[in-house]
Amino acid sequence: MLDFFTLAQSLETEMIARRRDLHRHPELGFQEVRTAGIVANELNQLGIEVRTGVGKTGVVGLLEGDRPGPTILLRFDMDALPIVEANQTDYVSENPGVMHACGHDGHVTIGLAVARMLAPRRKEMAGALKFVFQPAEEGLGGAAAMVREGVLENPAPERSLALHLWNTLPFGWVSATDGPCMAAADKFTVTLQGKGGHGASPYQTKDPIVAVAQIVTALQTVVARNVNALEAAVLSITSIKSGEAFNVIPDSAALLGTFRTFKPEVRETVVRRFEQIVNGVAGAMECSASVQYEVTTPAVVNDAPMAAEVRELARTLPGVTRVADDERTMGSEDMAYMMSAIPGCYFFVGSANAEKGLDYPHHHPRFDFDERALTVGAALMARAAARYVLK
Repeated sequence: MLDFFTLAQSLETEMIARRRDLHRHPELGFQEVRTAGIVANELNQLGIEVRTGVGKTGVVGLLEGDRPGPTILLRFDMDALPIVEANQTDYVSENPGVMHACGHDGHVTIGLAVARMLAPRRKEMAGALKFVFQPAEEGLGGAAAMVREGVLENPAPERSLALHLWNTLPFGWVSATDGPCMAAADKFTVTLQGKGGHGASPYQTKDPIVAVAQIVTALQTVVARNVNALEAAVLSITSIKSGEAFNVIPDSAALLGTFRTFKPEVRETVVRRFEQIVNGVAGAMECSASVQYEVTTPAVVNDAPMAAEVRELARTLPGVTRVADDERTMGSEDMAYMMSAIPGCYFFVGSANAEKGLDYPHHHPRFDFDERALTVGAALMARAAARYVLK
């Protein structure tokens, strides 16, 4: 097997420059025009067949070997977040109110480096690599859009790989977990209809604000009292809206929030109890309730043999100091839409460095990461892909 770590090291200076350029020019979901242009241009220069505009701003590159074999999908997300950056580096965002606060600038950089390492080896390849640069991962449905537009067809991948630079883990750590590693995410909206009136005469109203208060409190029992303590679930109320004036009890109120689960049966329990509590408490407060759900993503579920292979490969990399098999998060990832159709492994590459102050969490205005993780991520992704197509 080729020494992909040494190859990645030879690209490290270029990768850091690329990542910092992308960091200076972040783009929100479905607006990644500049980023997609850079990706398409780089892939074209490598002689890789390119499709653009897949899922609006997505880019797909197909690297076919000289011999038949499996097609392996490699996914890299491109979008940034609507966050005002608080870092004071020389590569701080130049797009006001938009920031790469989740490492996707690093993911694009890694994907292009993997293409650079593997494109010259197409004559040795049996099969194909499908490089998928995905828009709009941050809750806007980019993966689903690419699936609708045929990213899993012509040719159909047999396996998939994706990674995330992960500031929960220190630099040098890698984790590939068997089974669920990122949660399914549901968004909910609850609208309560009551009867408004004067704040001085609450007895003449059916107060939706009192109903909301009771519902929020009661919903805290769903995970605590209805989900097995050995399972995992999160239910969070993130927005309450009602009323405008200090002396007016409003007609209606609205709740917004999310719940996260790994297993379908746990989700069923959460949904059942959620609806019972909302409707029951609203009724007791003489209000009516309507509930709407929106499934943001299914759970990311790793194929166990593939995860084991990634761990095995990670242990051989010089930059890796620890390999774990138990990193799970209630955060969600729409790579799940691709992995629910084809077996895959989604792995985490540690990128935090507390000594350098590079340990702020994802989606924080001061998020940044140890750029040495680019080399580890590129080497591991290239090695994992090569395992299937370089025989």
